[in-house]
Amino acid sequence: MKSIISIQSHVVYGHAGNSSVVFPIQRMGLDVWPIHTVQFSNHTQYEQGWTGQTFGSDDIRNLIRGLDNISALKDCGAVLSGYQGSADQCKAVAEAVNLIKDKNHSALYICDPVMGDPDKGCIVDDGVKAAIAQHLLPIADVIVPNQFELSELTGTKIHSLYDAVTACKKALELGPKMVLVKHLHSLPDDAFSMILATKKACYLAQRPNIEFDKQPVGVGDLISGIFTAGLMKKMSPVAAFRHANNAVYGVLELTKSYGTWELQTINAQYEFVEPTHDFNVVKIA
Repeated sequence: MKSIISIQSHVVYGHAGNSSVVFPIQRMGLDVWPIHTVQFSNHTQYEQGWTGQTFGSDDIRNLIRGLDNISALKDCGAVLSGYQGSADQCKAVAEAVNLIKDKNHSALYICDPVMGDPDKGCIVDDGVKAAIAQHLLPIADVIVPNQFELSELTGTKIHSLYDAVTACKKALELGPKMVLVKHLHSLPDDAFSMILATKKACYLAQRPNIEFDKQPVGVGDLISGIFTAGLMKKMSPVAAFRHANNAVYGVLELTKSYGTWELQTINAQYEFVEPTHDFNVVKIA
């Protein structure tokens, strides 16, 4: 089975970015080749701060060049990208995707278009939004935005489920074959809602909303990773969507029981293989 290259942030302590996706994908039986865009001691919501470093776009290029040198890129079946700290990092990701697709025409590109959330301490350069729209969106097979990112990419204000479906359809016209909206916060708070949109239909998945004193970080990364792994394991898009929703809920449920806000990825590892819960997915358009 082909491997997955994951290009996004990394934390030493906890589970966010690559630290949130690598093990779950491995637990689902797939090899992951992580490339870090930043390496921090911990995620950025800690009041005490964090330490670490940002890697440059040439670091991405050099690692891809090294993989190409040993003829490994033909064995890559998917590229998953998340947090990119600069516009040039986005360009480097686009170059990597194009090279990998040249080596393996069936390779998928799944883009989590992280645009920053100052309230969560997630900051990206001003040019990142434009770079995602210009360089990454047109070549992506799948995008996994949250509601804010979907709104930004499509220029659509989202206040309802109808608005979200409309925005998804607009996004599909920009290049991707699938859109997975990993959180629709405009819908009622008693449920956590996600949408999967394909060229043929739109689907809604909901799960109970678990309240935390501090919201866990890395949940969106986890959704992207599990969905990517599902596609690579030849699940249908709807089955992979359902599996991701069920598995993530199980992880959050266990995390809540431990009284922590750091995702209990290791303790909940069985969720990635056989989720405890099974929530319905409903066709809505």
